[in-house]
Amino acid sequence: MRENKGKAAPAATFAGPDDAPTTLAAFRGKPLLVNLWATWCAPCVAEMPTLDKLAAAQADKLSVIAVAQDLQGAKVVDPWFQTAGLTTLQPYIDPENGLLLAYNSALPTTILYDAEGREVWRIIGAIDWQGAEAKALLAEAGV
Repeated sequence: MRENKGKAAPAATFAGPDDAPTTLAAFRGKPLLVNLWATWCAPCVAEMPTLDKLAAAQADKLSVIAVAQDLQGAKVVDPWFQTAGLTTLQPYIDPENGLLLAYNSALPTTILYDAEGREVWRIIGAIDWQGAEAKALLAEAGV
């Protein structure tokens, strides 16, 4: 979906892996892929391994964050991360669902921002982040 192309990232605050508050603006400087997910969302969980591989492979060109929308926050997200076997993604949490509300979307939703924090595109639903469709979409941002 490209109807929000060029729109600035929302200012909603969420917690980083260190539990410190952060915003999407903190990631400006290189393209940012934001994935909204939850531990209870089967399609979300299914795409996490391919998203983790993308984060590892493109770390020099692209920041990738997965922001959990679980209302129980770290209480459920941290244990999930401990058993998921992911190597690159870290547990960002948004128990107030500020980002999900700002996007007025469903889970999973993934948004690509350019280096200046402007939306390039968004996808609602799971995707194989190692597949041809993802590669073509990421190429739009030079990734």
